[in-house]
Amino acid sequence: MKNTFQSISISLLIVLYIYAALSKLLTFSEFRQQLHNQNLSPGFATFLLYFLPAAEIITAFLLCFRRTVIFGLIASGALLATFTGYISLVMLHFWNRTPCSCGGILSHMSWTTHLLFNWVFLLLNIVVLYLEYSGRKSQMQVTD
Repeated sequence: MKNTFQSISISLLIVLYIYAALSKLLTFSEFRQQLHNQNLSPGFATFLLYFLPAAEIITAFLLCFRRTVIFGLIASGALLATFTGYISLVMLHFWNRTPCSCGGILSHMSWTTHLLFNWVFLLLNIVVLYLEYSGRKSQMQVTD
């Protein structure tokens, strides 16, 4: 049961990152415009334009293999925590204007729904990371 939960959760994270990266890449000019319309320096917006889709694809790739899944879960947790923090700041009115640079279905969510969505995936990520790490730790103790 635990392995099924982990496999399904990791598969959901892979789908999430592939979907997010593809939606950014397929609407690249729109994504560029949205990023440059954020309250970011132009240089940082340009960095994010290339970094985010690449990070999402690399994270999905790392999640695909048993050998790299823990690194993928750490990267995924970092991305989800960053996105969740950004949405939290938006909801706290940290900036004067906050155009969403999310793509696809996510762009149609309210900020509250988007925050809840991110929290669910972040908590799922943390649970699976814990299960993966503790499972490997106990396997190493058995083989010693």
